[in-house]
Amino acid sequence: MSGESSHKLLLKQTVDAVHSLSEDDFEAFYALFKPFSAKRKEILTFAGTTERYLYFVIEGLQRMYYADENGREATLVFSYTGNFACILDSMLSQSPSKYYFETLSQSRFLRTTYQQIEDLFRTNPNIEMLLQKGLLGGFSGLLERLVELQSFTSEDKFRQLLKRSPHILQIVPHKYLANYIGIDASNFSKLINSVQI
Repeated sequence: MSGESSHKLLLKQTVDAVHSLSEDDFEAFYALFKPFSAKRKEILTFAGTTERYLYFVIEGLQRMYYADENGREATLVFSYTGNFACILDSMLSQSPSKYYFETLSQSRFLRTTYQQIEDLFRTNPNIEMLLQKGLLGGFSGLLERLVELQSFTSEDKFRQLLKRSPHILQIVPHKYLANYIGIDASNFSKLINSVQI
């Protein structure tokens, strides 16, 4: 299978898991996307700028994070192969982001602009439904994450993360996992040893 056809199949599998499209509708959606590559530790969206793109991850690892005025960072979301990724609130509202979107490894994507998506969903109810269902799934995930942050111990947060993404330990550097959970990186190895995996 060629690179392009395997990327197309991966995108189709991800789309079908959200909302199945007819062949014509999927082809119209797929036609929006163009290949894009980024180096390791490249910031694709800076805080203060407006997100212009929706990315579909073909290869690599990325994170969305918040940085305060003292340079402290809070990792909010990881993305990797088979995920859509962007600073969603900035893209949908077309307003400046409060967050950064950064590659943690060399990454390859398919990407499209917000304007292209908006133009297509205005004329295609199935694409609009795909976006609505995708947003609903993202919103549900956000609510689950808020419950974790406010109610769970570090161990419980770690267990939930492993339950959602069992392979995460193999692809994300431990310092970023520690930051995501909200503990000091020096305590992360103790956490791994204390949690039954």
